[in-house]
Amino acid sequence: MKKKKRSFQKKSPPKRKSFAREKKYALKLYVAGHTEKSVVAFQNLKEICEEHLQGLYSIEVIDLLRNPQLAKGDQIIATPTLVKKLPTPVKKIIGDLSNRERVLVGLNIVAQK
Repeated sequence: MKKKKRSFQKKSPPKRKSFAREKKYALKLYVAGHTEKSVVAFQNLKEICEEHLQGLYSIEVIDLLRNPQLAKGDQIIATPTLVKKLPTPVKKIIGDLSNRERVLVGLNIVAQK
């Protein structure tokens, strides 16, 4: 009877994705018209998402001048306001999103220092 030779080749473990890449981000940006602050907030958000989330996000822009009733659902009191619906927990960030560190922490992309 012949003995089979066993091959003990070390298999590399599957590559793990970073925390931000494991989840889809559902974002809502509430604005009041096509103002300079609204445009800047959208540009800042788009840049942050492209840099850190690369295709794992969706952005819904809601103009409260056209649909004021939509402010009630997410309890919006100021614009522009970013609401992160997913992944949970829900978070809100008010302003033009120019403070990148604050936005990254608010979206749970980087840990708070």
